[in-house]
Amino acid sequence: MNSVAMMERVAEASPRLKARIAGTLYLTSFVVGIFAEFVVRGRLGFAVGLIAVSCSTAMTLLLYHILKAVNRGLSLLAVSFNLVGLTLEALRWNPRGVDIALVFHGFYCLLIGYLIFRSTFLPRILGALMVFAGLGWLTFLSNPLVNRLSPYNLASGLLGEASLMLWLLIMGVNEQRWKELASTAEHR
Repeated sequence: MNSVAMMERVAEASPRLKARIAGTLYLTSFVVGIFAEFVVRGRLGFAVGLIAVSCSTAMTLLLYHILKAVNRGLSLLAVSFNLVGLTLEALRWNPRGVDIALVFHGFYCLLIGYLIFRSTFLPRILGALMVFAGLGWLTFLSNPLVNRLSPYNLASGLLGEASLMLWLLIMGVNEQRWKELASTAEHR
C-alpha cells in the first residue's frame, strides 16, 4: 500500500480510531525520544531522534483533525507552533543553551489544553493538565528559570502529556459528542 492510499484511509477513519492512533504515535515518540537521548549517541542517535520527530509530526496532524471541530483557527495555530518546534528539534537548534523547541511545544500544549477544555468529547481535566504542561515547558525560555524550577517544570510537562497520551491510547474520544460538535462547526 502506498503512502497516499494509507493517508486516505487514516483521513476516513473514525475520530476514536484517529485518537487511538495519535496516542500510539505519542507513546512511540516518547519512548523513541528517550532511547535517542539516553541510549544511542552520534549519527545513530540523530537518526533515531528523527523517528521520534516523525511520530510527533504525525500525532500533531491527527490531533489537528480531531480538535479542529472545536476551533479550526486555534487548532491550526497549535499545529503551527508544534511543527516549528519539531523542526527546531530535528535541527537541534539551541541558541545560548535555550531549548527553543520546548518553548514552541509549550505554546502548543497551552493551545491544545484550551481546545480540549472547550471540547465536549474529551475530559476537561486533560485540558487543564495540558495547560499545566505548557506552562512547565515555557520555563525553558530562561536557563536560570529552568534550573530553579527543575524538576517540577519537567514533572508538570510529563504529567500533562502522559495523561493525554494514555487517554487517547486507551479511551480515544467520545465519538458521538465529536460528531455533534463537528456538525455544528461545519454550519458556522
